[in-house]
Amino acid sequence: MSVILPLFPLKLVAFPGESLNLHIFEPRYKQLVRDCLKGNLEFGVCVYTDRLRTHGTMVKLVEVYKEYDDGRMDVKTIGQRPFKLMSFENPMTGRMYAGGEVEFLENDQLVPEVLFNEYVFYLQEVLRLLHTGEEIDLGNLDSFTYAHKVGLKLEEEYQLLLIEKEADRIVYLIKHLKQIIPVIREIEKAKERIKMNGHFKSLDPLDF
Repeated sequence: MSVILPLFPLKLVAFPGESLNLHIFEPRYKQLVRDCLKGNLEFGVCVYTDRLRTHGTMVKLVEVYKEYDDGRMDVKTIGQRPFKLMSFENPMTGRMYAGGEVEFLENDQLVPEVLFNEYVFYLQEVLRLLHTGEEIDLGNLDSFTYAHKVGLKLEEEYQLLLIEKEADRIVYLIKHLKQIIPVIREIEKAKERIKMNGHFKSLDPLDF
């Protein structure tokens, strides 16, 4: 199934379920927000790196949190569904902003329990090492929940967005977490060594 969406290219990946707060200041995006409010429309956040990428995420406008005297706005949105961009028109006919036809990706949510538990184990270890103090809500946890908090590069976040099966996304994240855990541990050891510099040390005598 495909639909026509207003499009907002950004140098970030918006994930389904993610709250995304935006500061709107360009005239074309002020118009986009007003159109979404008037027509109760969603819009698409397209990923832009060195170029416009082929995928993005449809987001829903939750509220205009603040509107400034000069027309700038702070808005709250929430990610809905990943899509593939089928066409791109900049600007859309009669509008100031871009738009295009998008096709939504499939989203197979089936995950074996043993795989989910392995993901939780490694995720908890990373959060512990990062001293976040966060308690994981297992009932609402999916592959996108902590995707912005575990050290993925922009390109890696984008690759995660392209994966259409939750089990495959979990495997992708487990591989990443297993790679970064030793790195974080070494950084923590280095921090401890740095803390000891300048302290009085009791050293064993050397027997030459």
